[in-house]
Amino acid sequence: MPDFIENVRLSDDGKAVVILDQTQLPNRKVYLRLETAEDIYDAIYLLKVRGAPAIGICGAYGMYCLALQMRGKDKLEFDREFDRYKKYLMASRPTAVNLSWGLNRMEAVIKKHREENTEEICRHLREEALAIQREDVEMCRSISEYGLSLIRDGDGILTHCNAGPLATSRYGTALGPLLLGREKGMNFRVFADETRPLLQGARLTCYELQNAGVDVTLICDNMAGTVMKNGWVQACFVGCDRVAANGDTANKIGTSQVAILAAYYKIPFYVLGPTSTIDLECPSGDSIPVEIRDGREIKDKFYRESMAPLSVKCYNPAFDITDHSLISGIVTEYGICRPPYTDSLRMIFQKKGETR
Repeated sequence: MPDFIENVRLSDDGKAVVILDQTQLPNRKVYLRLETAEDIYDAIYLLKVRGAPAIGICGAYGMYCLALQMRGKDKLEFDREFDRYKKYLMASRPTAVNLSWGLNRMEAVIKKHREENTEEICRHLREEALAIQREDVEMCRSISEYGLSLIRDGDGILTHCNAGPLATSRYGTALGPLLLGREKGMNFRVFADETRPLLQGARLTCYELQNAGVDVTLICDNMAGTVMKNGWVQACFVGCDRVAANGDTANKIGTSQVAILAAYYKIPFYVLGPTSTIDLECPSGDSIPVEIRDGREIKDKFYRESMAPLSVKCYNPAFDITDHSLISGIVTEYGICRPPYTDSLRMIFQKKGETR
């Protein structure tokens, strides 16, 4: 497998976040330096960095870099500004729980070391941000191993949106088993939904899989039912931005339609993601906030001119909720959860506590 694509890291001077601008892929490989809170917010909101784990990592690095800029302030003002920046960044993508998870971990560092000076606190924040990214690499490897146990050499896999290395730190979640399997000499036939309106499947998933030498075929979102009916798909693998306590899952818009089709054609539908995306405080999908984005992404994005009447109304939710009854299993770094998810998700957190 080729070297993994580095998509988010701390700058060499340790004062900024460096990201691969995913809006430029696959045609251009452009790295951006994020120094201000506005830089970080815009990069997350505009999907220059995207994927639930990746934006959690970006947010953590961002809070460290912003804290560095506040070292000269007294402790009270430092805490106040840190809280303000945290709330500001959290608003950039409200659906993905990894962002708030990462920011909350950084805030916990400040509370734990509140008696120390700001110089020492910044050192602890840096260590925590680096730890979050290291843990993500380990989580993705473990998720990939569990996911690989669900499929066989030569299987056809359908995936939606992008949940590969670009969305995480390495391997990815939904694409991780395919990349790991390729490393082991296995071969899969992947059907990648283009994933309208921002084309993450076309631009990013196909880019990553081709880079890794995986057989990938791009299809429009409304072709998923056809390839399933043809018998070309043995499993569906998708990522997730938040999992509720009952197993309802938020993922990129269009995911629930794939799940419904998979149920009709009796194809297993798996959700893959780290335990940091599981929100046991959220009882069901009805409680997951769904981000509504600018309608111009439907009409104008990637087009030379508008592909719809300029005055037409648009509804552009970024995510949809897949009902737990449609999900065959939820693959985490601590194992595979099966229905009933109200029990298995809590059990996976018990296992997580035992292995720490």
